[in-house]
Amino acid sequence: MIPARLRRRVDRTGLAVGAMVVLALAVRLAALGSQPLHWDEARVGYWSLRYLETGFFSYRPVAGGPLVYLLARPSLALFGTTDFALRLPFALAGALLPGAALLFRGRLGDDETVALAAILAFNPLLVYYGRFARGDVLAAGFALLVLGFAVRLLDGGSRWNAYGLAAAAALAVASSGFGIVALACLGVAGLLVFDHAALVASSRPVATRLGELVARARGSATPAARALLVFVGLYVFTFAPRAGETDAAGLYTPGTILSALDAALFGSVRRLVGVRVVHRYPHYTHEYLPYLGDLLGTLAVAAVPLSILALGAFLVDRYAATGPRTLVSVGAYWAGTALVFVPMLSEVSAPWLGVHVAVPLALPAAVALAALVRWGQRAFDARDTARVAAAVLIFGALFAQTGAVAASEVYGPSERDTDLAHYAQPNAEFASFRENVSGWIGETDDAGVDVLYYGSSMYVADTADAYPPVPDSWGERLPVTWYVTREKADTRSVANAAELRRMSDVPPVVIAPATERGTIAPLLDGYVAHEYDTALWGRSVVVFVKN
Repeated sequence: MIPARLRRRVDRTGLAVGAMVVLALAVRLAALGSQPLHWDEARVGYWSLRYLETGFFSYRPVAGGPLVYLLARPSLALFGTTDFALRLPFALAGALLPGAALLFRGRLGDDETVALAAILAFNPLLVYYGRFARGDVLAAGFALLVLGFAVRLLDGGSRWNAYGLAAAAALAVASSGFGIVALACLGVAGLLVFDHAALVASSRPVATRLGELVARARGSATPAARALLVFVGLYVFTFAPRAGETDAAGLYTPGTILSALDAALFGSVRRLVGVRVVHRYPHYTHEYLPYLGDLLGTLAVAAVPLSILALGAFLVDRYAATGPRTLVSVGAYWAGTALVFVPMLSEVSAPWLGVHVAVPLALPAAVALAALVRWGQRAFDARDTARVAAAVLIFGALFAQTGAVAASEVYGPSERDTDLAHYAQPNAEFASFRENVSGWIGETDDAGVDVLYYGSSMYVADTADAYPPVPDSWGERLPVTWYVTREKADTRSVANAAELRRMSDVPPVVIAPATERGTIAPLLDGYVAHEYDTALWGRSVVVFVKN
């Protein structure tokens, strides 16, 4: 039986963390569908729609991890093809992230556990991208679960922790290519902590500790084999293709299961290496320092309190008389390794890269935050006015900065000076396109084409966008193509004005790059032109609507 004191401890801590999960859900669901979709989100939405319609799915590294599509498809099926429905599973996953704090109760105090949950719940960077249809928060979150299950396993927890570790590792890899990076950075942090322990006077020799680990592993062959099966099973399920109505190999298609297994286990690796390694050089290489500077800039905007608390905890803990705490060191080393390698391995400099540093920083920051709360509580109990005032000022600065960034960056309109929004996020004015496109398409009763894409930069051959891969010109339509496709509009492309002139019946909606406006406006008599930026600035499109 569990002692009454331990039950009270577990219940209070669990309830507090549960409250953080509920609050995290509230802040992530608030105005979830208000922002127009980023290009990456629109890409996820479009191919999830195609997956829903055709049943066909195939892993492509350029389109992100397969898990994002496996999450988006049922949400669109259940709740409709809206921006809210597309983002909903990611918001739910982001809201559950604070619950990971419960895995660390054996190494953290009650207040430190709650502080960790609070940081994961309310950090602006994790809130912004915790409600964004990308796999970064998923990948970093599952890597944090890997660490939590590993800690519990090392502390003598049950074999179920090994299965949880294997499942979390597989889902981290399936969430994003950065899942592999996150796990690698975590592995480096673990090695550094293991090696650093040899420098502590009270530590046993490295050979002795390695022998103990080997002995434990030898005695756990059966659970380890089962854990491996869990990893392989989840990996196959997420990476295996689905054939749908095509004659391709599919996980659920009789006679092609072996081919689907080969595609999942080996084809996925070949594709990832081919896209991210072999064909990366030299075209997708970049200078390192600008990417690092952008990442540091993101952390300076959205994670100042988090970074200060984490750095303070690491320095104080490292030189404390009792020696460094493992979790504090692991979190700091993990964040430091990510800070080095994430901007190096990324092909795009984007604010979401900060997620991979913020999540591990939460571990040492939670220790510091809890210590500050205890210090303030002791000052209040001692009626020490000066220390109470100092505590109020410190917490006021921490929460004011977090609240200000959340209010302006997370919930405010996306504009050119918005720091957390990537360039490919349409500005606030694009929302009017989203609101009007349904009416423009629905006003016609014609059974023909509803929307015409004009120009060589947007030209895609008919039916070429039904299954991947697609030409680069398809990407020039983002995020417009999501909003057009979800209306079940029939579309067509023409490359130049000569083809447009030959059309006997021009569709009621014509979409073209804004630079083509002067060319085609004389050919569209009776049409009204609307111009929109499909990014924070520039990259304008003109939409001609039949009057």
